[in-house]
Amino acid sequence: MNVAIYARVSTKDKGQEVRNQLEQLRSYCDKQGWHIVHEYIDQKSGKNGDRDQFQRMMSHAYQREFDLVLFWSLDRFSREGSFETLQYLKKLDSHGVAFKSFTEQYLDGTGIFKDAIIAILGALANQERVRLSERVHAGLERARKQGRVGGRPRKQYERDKDAVRIRQLREDGQSIRDIADEIGRGRSDVARICAALNCAPAAAAPSMML
Repeated sequence: MNVAIYARVSTKDKGQEVRNQLEQLRSYCDKQGWHIVHEYIDQKSGKNGDRDQFQRMMSHAYQREFDLVLFWSLDRFSREGSFETLQYLKKLDSHGVAFKSFTEQYLDGTGIFKDAIIAILGALANQERVRLSERVHAGLERARKQGRVGGRPRKQYERDKDAVRIRQLREDGQSIRDIADEIGRGRSDVARICAALNCAPAAAAPSMML
């Protein structure tokens, strides 16, 4: 089996080195008799998908340059949230490329339970979005009571289909410009919605647990 290794550490991860991940991932491939054709290494936060080596890996997956992506853990692969991470895994699967977590044995897209794993991740992603929507509405109501909404009426933001997505992306650390480009809205419009929802980048995002 031809394998691609993906390893990542954030510049904020004190005392962590990507070398520790690579050594164990290489050793695992050697024991399995797998051939490593690519190693992709990012030293950047996993909260966004604009990591150079990550995008290069996804591009090579589309070209079927390997059969499997092996990573240390799911939060090394991505910390963008359950929904976004699920989309990456489904995209790999659509290209005929499997995935496997070294430290989380249940995250194995090479076996007969692959579809079940994706279904479970999908259910978790849906729950995450429901909780986010509930937090948005709770925040809007709290802001209304405190008189901090301003601008357009609160009901208009509640009807805005992009509001939940904007809040999620902003709290995941994305810039106003990146959010505007992703959802196809003007920057001033996105900034106004963020202000109304009182959302800002999170100080630190916890590792995604399944």
